[in-house]
Amino acid sequence: MVTLSHNLSAQTFTLTGRVVDENANPIEFASVSVMSQGRATMTNLKGEFDMKLRSEDSVVVKFSMIGYKSKTRVLRRPRSKQTLRIVLHSDNELAEVVVTEQRKQTGTIQKIDKKDVNSMPSTTGNAVEELIKSQAGVSSHDELSSQYNVRGGSFDENCVYINNVEIYRPFLVRSGQQEGLSIINPDMVESIEFSTGGFEAKYGDKMSSVLDIKYRRPKRLEAKVSASMLGAGVYVGIANKKMAWSNSVRYKTNRYLLGTLDTKGEYSPNFLDYQTYFSYKPHKKWTIDFIGNISDNHYNFTPEDRETRFGTLENVKNFKVYFDGQEKDVFRTFFGTLGITGQLDKNTKVAFHTSAFHTREQEKYDIQGQYWLTQSETSEELGVGTYMEHARNYLTANVQSFKLSLDHKRGHHDIKAGFTYKIERIEENSSNYEMRDSSGYSIPHTGEDLHLIYTLKSRNKLHAQRSETYIQDTYKFNSRGGHTFFTLNYGLRMSHWNFNHETILSPRVSLGIVPAFNHNVVFRVAAGLYYQAPFFKELRDTTTIDGVTQARLNDKIKSQRSIHFIGGADYRFKMKERNYKFSAEIYYKALNDLIPYSVNNVKITYDGQNKCSGHAMGIDLKLYGEFVPGTDSWVSFSYMNARQKLNGKSIPLPTDQRYALNLFFTDYFPGTERWKMSLKLAYADGLPFGPPHKGAEMMSFRAPAYKRADIGMSYLAFDGKTKKKKNIIKNIWVGLDCLNLFDISNVNSYYWITDVTNHQYAIPNYLTGRQINARVMIDF
Repeated sequence: MVTLSHNLSAQTFTLTGRVVDENANPIEFASVSVMSQGRATMTNLKGEFDMKLRSEDSVVVKFSMIGYKSKTRVLRRPRSKQTLRIVLHSDNELAEVVVTEQRKQTGTIQKIDKKDVNSMPSTTGNAVEELIKSQAGVSSHDELSSQYNVRGGSFDENCVYINNVEIYRPFLVRSGQQEGLSIINPDMVESIEFSTGGFEAKYGDKMSSVLDIKYRRPKRLEAKVSASMLGAGVYVGIANKKMAWSNSVRYKTNRYLLGTLDTKGEYSPNFLDYQTYFSYKPHKKWTIDFIGNISDNHYNFTPEDRETRFGTLENVKNFKVYFDGQEKDVFRTFFGTLGITGQLDKNTKVAFHTSAFHTREQEKYDIQGQYWLTQSETSEELGVGTYMEHARNYLTANVQSFKLSLDHKRGHHDIKAGFTYKIERIEENSSNYEMRDSSGYSIPHTGEDLHLIYTLKSRNKLHAQRSETYIQDTYKFNSRGGHTFFTLNYGLRMSHWNFNHETILSPRVSLGIVPAFNHNVVFRVAAGLYYQAPFFKELRDTTTIDGVTQARLNDKIKSQRSIHFIGGADYRFKMKERNYKFSAEIYYKALNDLIPYSVNNVKITYDGQNKCSGHAMGIDLKLYGEFVPGTDSWVSFSYMNARQKLNGKSIPLPTDQRYALNLFFTDYFPGTERWKMSLKLAYADGLPFGPPHKGAEMMSFRAPAYKRADIGMSYLAFDGKTKKKKNIIKNIWVGLDCLNLFDISNVNSYYWITDVTNHQYAIPNYLTGRQINARVMIDF
């Protein structure tokens, strides 16, 4: 009997099979393991697997994949060859908490976990953008703004999509104080995908990044109510077998934060946003989706006085201003998109999307300031004078788009193609001037006549049509041995704009490799030709005659161009039974036909002509994982060099942030998971700057580094999962945030004053100070 038992245990058998999802689609890279024998393998691109095992009385085989419910099969005395077909079902609950970054990223788009967006301390209320700011290669120097720079690109070089439709922003916003709520509603988001370069041909003509948002269809009645000292929001979702409908109303006011600025006065910012997402399935193969958004943003400001101390310990200057006047701004936008998607057969899907964007904006201010600049140590008067700023800026924009797309899977190929037609109408009427008086003399002082230091008049209309088309293929294949996996994406994008009669072609390619020697390693390379198709702001070419600057639309403008070369790798590993992922990417972007620009706060002013060439190169590093068991944290570091050549002179790009370090850390209090702490740190190099209205070549100064720490404490006051009886309330979280924990005075921009001798002083405009924010969130 002992000999017979020994012979049976020595027998082997072959286990083969296929792992698919509920729709019979193969699941690649699923884990197939027999823990008792220490054997494991992964499914290939067809979801297939095979492995040799010892025959025993019972062999327990486990099938698992992130985002799916694990499944176990017990084989009784298996012999010879066993074949299984395993269906894994998606785990909706797991999808809310899973570390999604542990999925293999074989392309240039990374999936970002959205579970921490509601627990992060936030100053803007735009949680998704604040999450993006903490990623490697991304930078921001203004906690009041949701805008960000990617690898040396400007704010305008970032493409944003919601449910496959491109999103537009208001045009006249010049400061973070004026910004309202982003159109991206974090309560409605299902997935976040982000690329810092080398992205696929299906994404639009931008040079820097892509943020691809998908909204989720609620599966049952659900609701959320949130409130804080910075705003409030209500979300409600309902669903049945054929229909899902979600609605959200958000309100934001940053008056509380603005009270920490140097400029004191009556701040009255009010930002209101309503958003709806309706999805209907009249047939199992057809879906109709509608997204609507109304945003009504008002920024009213009556300044009173300002006092700013700046300089060094040995050389302290004091700037004191008393104000008259006020500012009244309105940014009212409407956005809607209708999509129809049909599954023609098992492998072919077709979709039609139409969208409309409308914005009506006005910026009006008349503000006079009487200032004194003194040397603090000696009370010496360095400058005294008056300045007056006037603006009457009005803009109306309408953009309609029609998009037809096709998705066809054939074998190892996933082919996507699309065509988009856009109609663009923009009308602008602007009048601005600045008057400066130093010691009773108007600047600039000639002794003969009177001039304002700056005057701008602009009255323009843009009526244009734009067509875009793309085709791309994602080809997944194995090596001959079947243990090395390749993902090849290649495609071509073409667009034409009738305003400047320009046609551009954008070929793009990327390759991801999962090597046979270690399936926890992924290598990526990508290259492509990317264009920044001009829009309204890039077209404004200015000329100055008799002291008055006129802005006209330059119909000779060309698209800016960037050639991307990217190489990267991911390494997944475990330490003390915790999951981690280390990512590294190096990149080089060759830039041509650049349009010089300057940045003041968040306002970008373009030169209006293609004058420059340049480059951006650097390295991005990121470590992501469970720094503390059961939580997600990450640290990222970026180093970059971004320069341009203007009029034969090499100068830094306005976004030349040489280094940046970001940390997001979460932890639970010892002995309990009810108390949770979130810490957000940012340390980034300052950006180049120069005097206003002087052009990019005069940006010979560099601002101090941006340093900020925000910490938030959250307490789970009610947990419905622990109650035996069903509760309407799912959970209640209450929290307390300390924003700008160390009360660091970060510089956002500079105000320049000029004395009668034409000597200029740059007065720093400091951002917000330390502030406490209380919040509560109730899930139903």
